[in-house]
Amino acid sequence: MSDNLIWEDRKHFMWFPWSFTKYYIENERLMIEAGLLRTTLDETLLYRIVDVTMVQTLAGKIFGTGDLIVKTKVDSNPEIVLKNISAPKRVRSMLSEMVEDCRQRKNVVGREFYGEHSYEEEEYTYEDDD
Repeated sequence: MSDNLIWEDRKHFMWFPWSFTKYYIENERLMIEAGLLRTTLDETLLYRIVDVTMVQTLAGKIFGTGDLIVKTKVDSNPEIVLKNISAPKRVRSMLSEMVEDCRQRKNVVGREFYGEHSYEEEEYTYEDDD
C-alpha cells in the first residue's frame, strides 16, 4: 500500500476483524484484497462508481457493522459488496463525497456512463398527417 491510503478496513465477524478480506481506498481507487494462500486484488476507479447503498441488520446495528453495495459502470463486476465493515454510514458518506470530488477533478460527465449517444443529439423528423 502507498502513502496515499485514505481509508482501510477488514471484513468483520461481529465486531472482530477476523478475515483475510481487506478493503481500502488509495490513489482514487477502491481496492479489495482477499485471500491468505492465494491473494486476489480487485481495483475500481472511484469515478466509475454510480451508486452506494448501505445495508445494516439488527446485529450490525448492535456491533456497529454493515454492508456497502457499490454499483459501478464496469463490465467485469458491476456490483461490489463491502461485507461487514465498521461504521458503514460514515464510510458511505465519505465514499460518496470522494466519488463526486474525483469526477469533478477528471471532468467526468454523464456521457462516460451512458454512452456516446445522448438525448440532445437525436434528430427528430416529423411526418405530416395529411
